Amino acid sequence: MLRSMYSGISGLRNFQTKLDVIGNNISNVNTYGFKKGRVIFKDLISQTVAGASAASDSRGGVNPKQVGLGSQISTIDTIHAGGSTQFTGNTLDLAISGDGFFQVADATTDIEAVDGDEFTSSPLYTRAGNFYMDNRGYLVNSDGKYLVGYSAADLEGLDPEDVDPDVMPDPQPIVIPTTAQSMSIGQDGTITFVNAAGDLKWAGQLILAKFPNPGGLNKVGGNYFQESTNSGVPVPGVATTTGIGEIVSGFLEMSNVDLAEEFTEMIVAQRGFQANTRIITTSDEILQELVNLKR
Repeated sequence: MLRSMYSGISGLRNFQTKLDVIGNNISNVNTYGFKKGRVIFKDLISQTVAGASAASDSRGGVNPKQVGLGSQISTIDTIHAGGSTQFTGNTLDLAISGDGFFQVADATTDIEAVDGDEFTSSPLYTRAGNFYMDNRGYLVNSDGKYLVGYSAADLEGLDPEDVDPDVMPDPQPIVIPTTAQSMSIGQDGTITFVNAAGDLKWAGQLILAKFPNPGGLNKVGGNYFQESTNSGVPVPGVATTTGIGEIVSGFLEMSNVDLAEEFTEMIVAQRGFQANTRIITTSDEILQELVNLKR
């Protein structure tokens, strides 16, 4: 069989994958905190017809003669560029301006019956900041996962300005009294509320996570990312410090998908797919001519 036919088949597979990624990007154009994907190709392998030879006293060098045998997927990147922010006016709608991820987790047991440092499972990470307050006053996301940080119970008697992540306990869910009149969240993640008596109280401190290689995170669905062997260990930190961005209350981060770019890439992928089908069709016509040599 002709090598060009198999090269065309590899091209069809790759452009189909590219279209799959583009389709996923476009379907999530309005998904809060979504990070788009990008497909990169590379050549598959080259068959050497004749090797290279060095120059001699009487003759110059000769380059190798090689025939490529198709293409393959090099990588499918996740682009973590920040998306535009949308104003909502809701205090519990949070956006991160800069690097970092919110941490959310499930409780391993009844959250109100545990008296210890650890009562959340392994956290997941997200840029989607649409949070809510449940019937007990805990800050949760739309799936009911707890938004974790340093709670007021952990920091009892400590001035909020003295928060030091290096000496603090493990992050815990944050609770706000259901009798609170109002609440606010600062750029550094400090959560305060006004109690029934009209006094300003401190509810806790949000702790963000930053990764050495955010592109290495696994997407696990639901706007969540999960630590992988190549993402590096998450580095917790207070917003506005240690290279982590600031928290903006009353805003949500939109998807970073650019429709104009995606439609352009779709056209490129479509034409690339068509070109590879032409290679297969032409190779088939040549094989037909060979078959017809013997009549």
